[in-house]
Amino acid sequence: MQPPASFMDAYRPSLRGRRHMTSAGHYLAAQASFQVMEAGGNAIDGGVAAGIALGVVQSELVGVAGVAPIIIYLAEEDRVVTISGLGIWPAATDPEFFAREYPDAVPEGILRCIVPAAPAAWIKALELYGSMTFGEVAAAAIRLARDGFAMYALMAELLGEKAEKYARWPASAEIYIPGGKTPQVGDNFRQEDLGRSLQYMADCEAAAGGDRKAGLQAARDAFYKGDIAEKISAYHQANGGLIRMADLAGFEVEVEDALSVNVAGTDVYSCGPWCQGPMLLQIMQLLEGQNIAAMGHNSAAHIHHVTEAVKLAVADRERWYGDPRFVDVPMDRLLSDDYAAQRRAMIDPDRAWPEMPPSGDPDAARPVASPTPLTAMDTSYTCVIDAKGNIFSATPSDTSSDGPVIPGLGFVPSSRGSQSRPNPQHPSSIEPGKRPRLTPNPAIAIRPGEWALPLGTPGADVQCQAMAQTLLNIDAFGMNPQMAVEAPRFASYSFPQSFAPHAYHPGLLKMEARIGQDVGAQLTEMGHKIEWWGDWSWMAGSMCTIRQDLKTGLLESGADPRRAGYALGW
Repeated sequence: MQPPASFMDAYRPSLRGRRHMTSAGHYLAAQASFQVMEAGGNAIDGGVAAGIALGVVQSELVGVAGVAPIIIYLAEEDRVVTISGLGIWPAATDPEFFAREYPDAVPEGILRCIVPAAPAAWIKALELYGSMTFGEVAAAAIRLARDGFAMYALMAELLGEKAEKYARWPASAEIYIPGGKTPQVGDNFRQEDLGRSLQYMADCEAAAGGDRKAGLQAARDAFYKGDIAEKISAYHQANGGLIRMADLAGFEVEVEDALSVNVAGTDVYSCGPWCQGPMLLQIMQLLEGQNIAAMGHNSAAHIHHVTEAVKLAVADRERWYGDPRFVDVPMDRLLSDDYAAQRRAMIDPDRAWPEMPPSGDPDAARPVASPTPLTAMDTSYTCVIDAKGNIFSATPSDTSSDGPVIPGLGFVPSSRGSQSRPNPQHPSSIEPGKRPRLTPNPAIAIRPGEWALPLGTPGADVQCQAMAQTLLNIDAFGMNPQMAVEAPRFASYSFPQSFAPHAYHPGLLKMEARIGQDVGAQLTEMGHKIEWWGDWSWMAGSMCTIRQDLKTGLLESGADPRRAGYALGW
């Protein structure tokens, strides 16, 4: 017997509150964030606490020393800012070496490690917009690393699948294959070296004396100029890596105003083209005026139009997006209404593009199909809204299985070099000081006077697709946030994937089985190559979001049951 809709509208309860709300990719990270806000912290304090905790409780998907792109809405200033949270290729990087020795993809191992950015990003957010110390917001992460936590199902599964990768390096094996066995669900999983590294940063902060800002600088210096930096540099120098003390000491994250577009009255904000964030903006522009709601939720027409918009947007991502300090990215043109109208006209309502469409550059080279396995699904996400209306949205990432853990430190320096291309002509080519083009891309959407909404997900090239679908579920189909993140999803793979080996499967569209075989048959007739996930697939992303009603102040959360996401608030 089905319960009445008034009693249950989703598989998980729709959490509602008015004081503060947090949603994160793991329940312990949500708890860390909630505890910080209950202690008086704001959304930025709570978001940083969750982000650092994710690097502990999801260290198979998120690196404490990985990447952490952040987007923040500052209520008092009515302004949206971003913090890049993405490292650079070290000064010793030789692009010709990679082009010659590894022409197809950056190899796994120490050579794909770039300068870690997450610690700098978290501390910059605290310094500029937070109210607490590093030690206060990192306390939960330190405790969870030192004392351990109960192993959860997805982490146990992934550690088992990647055991051979972890076994390549003794320090990695010691953590992730203790006693020669990967941890099982329910085992207490401890990362004592990682806990000591975070505690060292907090101790340096406490010893600095002076004001909060001086303490944060001391915590940052502990990582980028102190004992941690020396151990990273020494290990890389001894083992053929590229990172040196000067790379760490000179590193800074960038703070910029967010990119934005207005789509039918909703302002959608993203980070810049150093990540794939603008792709979400382009997808939403391409769907403007298409009357998606009238097509019916997850109908063949709905799925077809979203998929074709994804293909057009990703063609521009592949052609243009890269570190704007090195690459001329015509963002004003790509996000203009006139350009969106031109590209929108390329969507045939009855026929799918059989491959990735051409980009806005008619002379751009077309990729060649590469039917290699689709892998690389690291990353997590967290978002927070506080009582004053500040919004924090971040997508920390970097796996621990494709590079060596630094002995004694408990973490892998960011292996995000995996998203660079040895091809010098590619916008995400390898150069000293250049950032790889990042897949993690937190976002915020605001309908002025009505609602505000942070959103994000893990999922590599699925991220923008899952985010667009969730935003449409809320904005076009009227779902509450929990219903929106639980709704069946689909994803195109009809373009070169961002992670090495950059698989490309022209026409491939994967769908969760809850969508239905009849819809799949209609899409097949349109030219899509359909493959099915199960009813619920962690490969379809793990959305987290919170919606704030700007008239009443009511907060409603969404946390995806496809992984370990949870929300807390009141």
